[in-house]
Amino acid sequence: MSQRVLPASAPTAWHSLSASDALANVKSVEAGLSQEEAARRLQEVGPNVIQRAKGDSALKLLFRQINDPLIYVLLASAALAVAMGEAIDGAVVLAVVVLNTAIGFVQELRASRAIEALSGMVPQSATVVRGGARSAIPAADVVPGDVVVLEAGDKVPADARLLSVKNLAVDESALTGESVPSDKHTQPVAEDAGVGDRKNLLFGGTLVTRGTATAVVVATGGATELGRISSMLHEATEIETPLTRSMAKVGRVLTIAIVAVALLIVGIALLRGYPPVDAMLAGISLAVAAIPEGLPAIITISLAIGVQRMARRRAVIRKLPAVETLGSTAVICSDKTGTLTRNEMTVRALWTPATPATPSTRDSGGAAGAVLEVTGVGYAPEGELRRDGAAVGELPEAARALLRAGLLCNDARMTREGDARGIEGDPTEGALVVAAQKLGVDVEETRRAYPRVDAVPFSSERQMMATLHEAPGGERVIFMKGAPEAVLGAASIGEAERAEVMAQVERMAAQGMRVLAVASRPFSDVAGAASLDEAHLTEGFALLGLEGMIDPPRPEAIDAIKACHEAGITVKMITGDHLATARAIGEQLGLVQGGARAMNGTELSRLSDEELRGAAAGTHVFARVAPEHKLRLVRALQAEGKVVAMTGDGVNDAPALKQADIGVAMGITGTAVSKESADVVLTDDNFASIRAAVEEGRRVYDNLVKALAFVLPTNLGEALILLVAVMVFPIAGGVPLMPITAVQILWVNLVATVALSLPLAFEAMEKDVMGRPPRDPREPILSRFVLVRTAIVAVLMTAGAIAVFLYEYSTEVRGGVVSDFAYREAQTAAVTTVVLFQIFYVLNCRSLRDSILAIGLFSNPWIYVGIGGLLALQLCFVYAPFMHTLFGSAPLSLDAWIKSTLVAMSILPVMSVERWWRLRRSRRSGEGERQAAAPGVGGVAGVMASRGGA
Repeated sequence: MSQRVLPASAPTAWHSLSASDALANVKSVEAGLSQEEAARRLQEVGPNVIQRAKGDSALKLLFRQINDPLIYVLLASAALAVAMGEAIDGAVVLAVVVLNTAIGFVQELRASRAIEALSGMVPQSATVVRGGARSAIPAADVVPGDVVVLEAGDKVPADARLLSVKNLAVDESALTGESVPSDKHTQPVAEDAGVGDRKNLLFGGTLVTRGTATAVVVATGGATELGRISSMLHEATEIETPLTRSMAKVGRVLTIAIVAVALLIVGIALLRGYPPVDAMLAGISLAVAAIPEGLPAIITISLAIGVQRMARRRAVIRKLPAVETLGSTAVICSDKTGTLTRNEMTVRALWTPATPATPSTRDSGGAAGAVLEVTGVGYAPEGELRRDGAAVGELPEAARALLRAGLLCNDARMTREGDARGIEGDPTEGALVVAAQKLGVDVEETRRAYPRVDAVPFSSERQMMATLHEAPGGERVIFMKGAPEAVLGAASIGEAERAEVMAQVERMAAQGMRVLAVASRPFSDVAGAASLDEAHLTEGFALLGLEGMIDPPRPEAIDAIKACHEAGITVKMITGDHLATARAIGEQLGLVQGGARAMNGTELSRLSDEELRGAAAGTHVFARVAPEHKLRLVRALQAEGKVVAMTGDGVNDAPALKQADIGVAMGITGTAVSKESADVVLTDDNFASIRAAVEEGRRVYDNLVKALAFVLPTNLGEALILLVAVMVFPIAGGVPLMPITAVQILWVNLVATVALSLPLAFEAMEKDVMGRPPRDPREPILSRFVLVRTAIVAVLMTAGAIAVFLYEYSTEVRGGVVSDFAYREAQTAAVTTVVLFQIFYVLNCRSLRDSILAIGLFSNPWIYVGIGGLLALQLCFVYAPFMHTLFGSAPLSLDAWIKSTLVAMSILPVMSVERWWRLRRSRRSGEGERQAAAPGVGGVAGVMASRGGA
């Protein structure tokens, strides 16, 4: 036969070539390359390594922290304050900037190491044939054309076309997602076969689990499947989180507004006769007042608290902003094996054929076409046998014979460590052992009664294995199991019975099951034979039946998916497994219903990006997908404006994990590459933990909005106090009268505000947190509700603080002479009034939907710890001499405290009226009832309007 040599310009489909054609195309021979030719090729193509990506430098990370408009305003304010002789004010502002920069810098310094992890998958050495002789060389020196020799336990050094195999199986789960090792052969396969179906290829980084092989290397380094994934990792872009986008927008708007108003206040001050220095100080004070300096720390600490809570629920957060993004998730794309399923092959169905020679078998349930269901999942030997939905009392003899043969023609062993049960050996064989034990067949007793004498091991060419046993009574019997087509080829059955068997095989396969056929024959039929060999496996076998198995869904995953659907989150299963298996699991999980279809990777490859967007939205099960398919699916969903979470455990998942808004890797089965590419790592590999993490993410966002609704009125109120003072207050003795100074504003912003807002991060979860649809990431975090409430509280705080300041100042001034002590005392009373306003207002911010009585006065004891701590600090501010020096404060009388407290308490009835008004308005419009049934979290405005806020 003439060799098929591909043109140089054609993409090489090595799997579609014969072994000889592959050797010809790579210009090699089975005796391998010469040392000289290998050296020349190494010089030409370079070493067999994955190139590593360079991370951002420390300086670049540092610049990223200060490259923010609000930071620039603060730096300019600090510089101006120092230039005008206000060194303390400038130093305090600068310290705030340094603190926030340090927090962000440390967080981002943990750079992703996904490419390094990929490089670690390439083995250190390889066995090659060069010039007809075997030698061990560094894996980095392997070149295209090298003939490599592999055996069980070896890592494949590069992509290679198989030349010869003996009983070869390779664990490719990291690349394909298949839950069982892939049996390999040397025959060409279809050119459009997916990675998982290229049975004649080996891929770099995968592991040989059984058998031996020789193969010719066809790609090294960046040209391998691993290298291709590495390139996709470079191309995948990390998406900015919804919170980051929202806060960046808030920052830009605030910066423009603050600069404009600061310039306005400077102009007004100059027009009113302020000295230039005092006019500039007024502008600086307003900028400091309006900027929520404590907000970055509040957000960071709130997210960190969320990280701790998620860790307790088995979700380890690697990147802090991921905490909030989880709460915005609209689509979860999940891997199947081990995440939605148990990763424990389980026999779910038995079929035994007609046995007319033994009527007693029919009487006990083994009649023609006996279709039996096996209950129970996983490796625990717990379950029962059912027929037509009803439990079968005594195990039918035909079923017992089938289970016994599957148990004996088997190399797997059950293991147990404490309460944990497992399998030692092939998962498929393990399922047969568990099925036998759970249905009453004593495993150890049966193996003692039927000791093994000889065996012909499984091979990918034969697709079967056989064992020879000494049966009770001294007779010998051969048991065989394997692919139905292979076993039927050795069975003595007629065409009608063969058709019936294949119909049952197709029925089980349509349910996603992997089907094995089991048969037996007396060894005495083999005349003169002393041991078992392949010649004894060609004919004369009696078919005992079929065993259908599947990796079953986790029960908790079914519940978690239902909860996600109720929360408006779409769940999609993306797996490398076969389409029939994926669809069957999808139906059991509630992902595929009615006429909904599942798609495979080949179909996806034919779709344009626009067509894929439609398919991605309407299809929930994708099978036989390659890494590029997963990446395209994530991008297609993101193009529709969805916040996408992607789960995975293999190398093939890494690019999609990085591209997704939230990448979720498996902590137990996950590769180092997937973990380094992810934002979240699940310590139990359980989809239910993703649902719990989403729930915590929504809680974190709720509490962040509460903190924002609490912080902003204080900043606006302080700015309004200064604005009113500059526009209205007199200038006494050439000195402007100011109710509050810049350093006093920083005291309120950094100490009082942070002390009260941080306890909000511990607020209990809202009752309907998983009863709302996902928050629209495009909706601003500053909803209409937050803005309206900010304005109301700020105006009230401004009026109260100014009233207290003027009262105290006018009372203390004697004979029309300005007293510095009276001035500082009045300022201290104003600051104290603002702090007390915050204390009463924070109680209203504990829930933005219900009243404090509805959520429980003591459901969050930390709020009272914060209030107590702040009162202690404020007493220090008022009475400690060193605080008088630092902040210009002064002692207050009891009378002043009482007046400040009464004024601050005015916030309580005002908030009650505001809540009543919104409830009445929402009921009139009918929104309240509708949103109570399905409140949205796309911005808190709608939900808060429906329930009335605090």
